[in-house]
Amino acid sequence: MSMSNDIPSRVEALLFVDGGSLPLRKLAHLLDIKDPALQEGLQELSRRLAGTGLTLIVTDTEATLAVASDTSQTVKKIYERELSREIGDAGLEVLAIILYRGPSTRAQIDYIRGVNTSSTIRTLMSRGLIERTGNPDDAREYFYRPTSNLLAHIGVENATAIPAYATIKAELSAFEESREKSLEHDHGDVT
Repeated sequence: MSMSNDIPSRVEALLFVDGGSLPLRKLAHLLDIKDPALQEGLQELSRRLAGTGLTLIVTDTEATLAVASDTSQTVKKIYERELSREIGDAGLEVLAIILYRGPSTRAQIDYIRGVNTSSTIRTLMSRGLIERTGNPDDAREYFYRPTSNLLAHIGVENATAIPAYATIKAELSAFEESREKSLEHDHGDVT
């Protein structure tokens, strides 16, 4: 078996041994391969895992092995109980915003919730449920996005698989647009 054909198995072994998620950059470095070969290996591993009790979750920055959605009911209730007890309603609201809205700044999250969320965001980050990445449009702020661990906890491979994703995402967008128009109207030029 050539080295390139071996990539999916080696990725699976590294993710299993790590027991969590690994950054894609680190995976490529550990395997001494370039990103295109890693992406092909991840796609092949995902195909191999189809129909098993496991799935591969890949975000823009990391990959992890997780319980497949078909078998997630076995562990889902336990995780839901733990998540709701540990992070509370405020944490669940922030997670919902990030999952349904997509990568969001703290100001955007605060705007939707109507309260300051900095301590809630710190709690969610410390539990590995969300991650902070730089905002390419403004170096003074960050984007918060779901981690592969969060997706694994709720038993989905990506955020678009959560219940009523398209409907709620559209409602959030409409809410933000209506608030922006309202603010523009309230602060419009008065002559």
